[in-house]
Amino acid sequence: MIKFKSLNQSAEFLRILKRNKINNKYFVIYFEKNHRNNSQYLNVSFVMKKKIGNAVIRNKVKRKLRSAVQKVTKVKGLINLNYTYVILGKNTVYKDKFALIFNEMIEIFRKIKKQTA
Repeated sequence: MIKFKSLNQSAEFLRILKRNKINNKYFVIYFEKNHRNNSQYLNVSFVMKKKIGNAVIRNKVKRKLRSAVQKVTKVKGLINLNYTYVILGKNTVYKDKFALIFNEMIEIFRKIKKQTA
């Protein structure tokens, strides 16, 4: 199982938010190639706007997205560990089923793989 490593500095977030992004109805994924070769961890952060519900709803959305990414990592070769990802969740994640979110996550990471290849 691949472990997640989260970004923790504001400058890192701002740098990645100026890079490539892919948008759909559940989330927005920003991504950038790592400067350091740290291929044993997946650099991914889950972010929610404060406008979306209360803390309980925001945390549930982050848990759903984290679980979907965890399942996507089991698909061989779909996620590149040499990239850093910031996933910005939207309110529709809370209302819809996990299977729909998981399928969208797979499609988005396939698009990212095509763009970076």
